[in-house]
Amino acid sequence: MASLADLLAIHTDLPGRAARHLQRIVAEWQLLADLSFADLRLWVREDSAESDSREPGYVCIAQCRPNTRPTVYDTDGIEVTVEPWQAPTLHAAYEGGVVVRGVTPTWTGPVRVRRQAVPVLWKGEVIAVLTRDFNVTHPRTPSPLEVAYTECADDLSKMVAEGAFPEPEDHPTGEASPRAGDGFIRLDPEGTVVFASPNAQSAYRRMGAFTDLEGSVLAELSAQLVGDRFESEELTDALDGALARGDGARLELTTGGVTVVLRVLGLRPGGRPAGAVVLLRDVSELKRRDRALISKDATIREIHHRVKNNLQSVSALLRLQARRTRNDEAKRALFESVRRVASIALVHETLSMSVDEQVDIDGVVDRLIPIMADVAPASGGATAAVTVLRRGDFGFLDADRAMPLVMVVTELIQNAIEHAYGVGETGTVELLADRSTRRLEVIVRDDGAGLPEGFALGDSDRLGLQIVRTLVASELGGEITLAAGPSGGTDAVLRVPLQPA
Repeated sequence: MASLADLLAIHTDLPGRAARHLQRIVAEWQLLADLSFADLRLWVREDSAESDSREPGYVCIAQCRPNTRPTVYDTDGIEVTVEPWQAPTLHAAYEGGVVVRGVTPTWTGPVRVRRQAVPVLWKGEVIAVLTRDFNVTHPRTPSPLEVAYTECADDLSKMVAEGAFPEPEDHPTGEASPRAGDGFIRLDPEGTVVFASPNAQSAYRRMGAFTDLEGSVLAELSAQLVGDRFESEELTDALDGALARGDGARLELTTGGVTVVLRVLGLRPGGRPAGAVVLLRDVSELKRRDRALISKDATIREIHHRVKNNLQSVSALLRLQARRTRNDEAKRALFESVRRVASIALVHETLSMSVDEQVDIDGVVDRLIPIMADVAPASGGATAAVTVLRRGDFGFLDADRAMPLVMVVTELIQNAIEHAYGVGETGTVELLADRSTRRLEVIVRDDGAGLPEGFALGDSDRLGLQIVRTLVASELGGEITLAAGPSGGTDAVLRVPLQPA
């Protein structure tokens, strides 16, 4: 089955950050499904090209079933397409940008379903709709736990529509988060426990609490149980931030040999403080297993670190040899090797600090630009005053594609610095990155002399361009073109597909 990233690439052309916002929602929405006692589906508008002349419909790209009650859908709904008239609640939420509750329940087989549609906003625009489908076949009086769950779910749904949930990309707290069934505590705006599930009560009893949680101030009670002053202060700060500003936090408390993971989630529907949710789970046994894996992860990162150190040593030796060489052509070739080895070393350095083999290309490129500016004059290349500017985001790539991409970008920038400008000239080389769900487009644009007459990339004997052609074709599966820029100079355009073939 296609992944969420694949489905977004097939059915939409959303910007990369908008797609990542939808991916964060899907990563977090099991909590919303469990608290809602409802099935969730995520819908996007069809591309106009897919819908031909008719009004674009909606495609389901993700589905989540609750762990807290039976599903209303026996079959998978991924890639199901509906017309606007077939899903009026969904269509109204997309067009109006507001939460819409279905008036009349519908039947799905033997199950009577009531739908609520929640628009998903990104930068003020609706990019998708999240539907909550409730089983209302046999209405009954809800228990106190169900009331507490559904109240929190309603608050979270409003926060999704306002773009306040999940947390921003640079403040994730949902990874490896406890689930609602592991332990659930609802706090009022003052931090007092108004509801605690039986599992939450049990977890706190294992930590040494022998009083009921309900009615207690959670920060004060936890501080009495935890012997580490810093841990208790961390929890107090997290609860204060959630209650006052709606911040999220994930932390661990350890006492008496028991380790409990807590996730604190502030509730601010409509921008007003409505308390907080605390999810917790006893992970004492998992911590023991994790310690066995840490050594393996550390070994992999140490390998990348040693490769980086060895490459830096090679780079230093090449630089030393280049400075001792009197032949200008040999000197230039050695300094080009210094730059290439340095770019590979930077990727390994990034991997040595990563736990998921993902490379932040923006960070690597920003560190490479000063290296290229330093190597060009030393190699006897152009002595023009050239400024290199990066615009746009490359994002993260896996190690297999990061290495060749960084080398290609490095060669293209260096080629522009060396060949676009004469001695004493000034200029600007722009590195433009545009990433969507389907592809990454990179333009290296200079305002220099332009391409020589009759230039053909396929016939060029420059080593740097030969490396570029080989890496783009064999490693990246993309395409590269060199052409005149819109206002003079040269545009080197690299297109790399991100969707698996």
